[in-house]
Amino acid sequence: MSRQKQAELRKNVKPFETADKKSSIKQLINTIPPFFILWFLAYQSLSISVWLTVALSIVAAGFVVRTFIIFHDCTHQSYFKNKKANRILGTITGIITHFAFEKWKRSHSIHHATSGNLDKRGTGDMWVMTIDEYLNASWWEKLTYRLYRNPVVMFGLGPVYLFLVDNRFNRKGAKRKERLNTYLINVSLIAIYTLLVLTIGWQALLIIQLPILFVSGTLGIWLFYVQHQFEDSYFENEAEWDYVKAAVDGSSYYKLPKVMQWITGNIGFHHVHHLSPRVPNYNLEKAHESTPPLQKATTITLASSLVSIRFRLYDEKNKTFVGFKEVKALAEKSKLSLQLKTRGPSFQDE
Repeated sequence: MSRQKQAELRKNVKPFETADKKSSIKQLINTIPPFFILWFLAYQSLSISVWLTVALSIVAAGFVVRTFIIFHDCTHQSYFKNKKANRILGTITGIITHFAFEKWKRSHSIHHATSGNLDKRGTGDMWVMTIDEYLNASWWEKLTYRLYRNPVVMFGLGPVYLFLVDNRFNRKGAKRKERLNTYLINVSLIAIYTLLVLTIGWQALLIIQLPILFVSGTLGIWLFYVQHQFEDSYFENEAEWDYVKAAVDGSSYYKLPKVMQWITGNIGFHHVHHLSPRVPNYNLEKAHESTPPLQKATTITLASSLVSIRFRLYDEKNKTFVGFKEVKALAEKSKLSLQLKTRGPSFQDE
């Protein structure tokens, strides 16, 4: 894609970058109050059936994901025109979703600035190793990486790590504003959980809240994972890396059923979001439909996205993701080829 076409593409998306106060408030109303209503109904249903409570908690988890999209827009200063309003709402939704606003705002902005850049991985993104990096890694690093990329660990233990560890502690060298925001959210959560334990008891709280956190956390990690880890995703070294190509070619269009699209706040239009993070989530689909070049982005569905679970390493030569089995076969083939070259013609004649 030429520089001129890239400029035209960004120009075409620009009209959708303006936040609409009416649309933002409407989304707040149809997202946050329903979450609290479902939470209350889940508690009330404990006297009827624990399974009904769990079912309602799972539905409530969907609204936590939707709330996170609002939080996410606030970190990009795209939900409201006013920066202070974004910061206040971002902190409130950060309490609901259990994410530290200022900390995540920083790491996520780095993710946008470096997505698909092989030389600048490590902040705000999934851990991705290339085939060569993996083959040259120590056995301990290989083991750690294999555990990290294991679906049970990533989607099962991942939410636990996010909510209890990563989101609760400040990074080394965090500025005062970032540290205070994390402390504020942590203190708020302690106060809320203490009040709930004293009011409804710890057993009821666990039955309701654990499914909410686990399901919303798993869904969140899955969305983040699948929208950059698809077969022909874009990864380049710094010298060849291009922001627009990383956005359009390195982010998928996750075509979800309408209900799931609504719950996930249109984040399936991830290629549009990465091209212009200032587009509010409720304008992403409009930007996609109004810009023909964006409609050529890699499209994945619920069914086709499941293939990405097998992706483990990035193949720089063939520009695609592969699994550990394929890497093992490549390594054995390379080893055999080396033996042939080393032993010469006599080996081939045996």
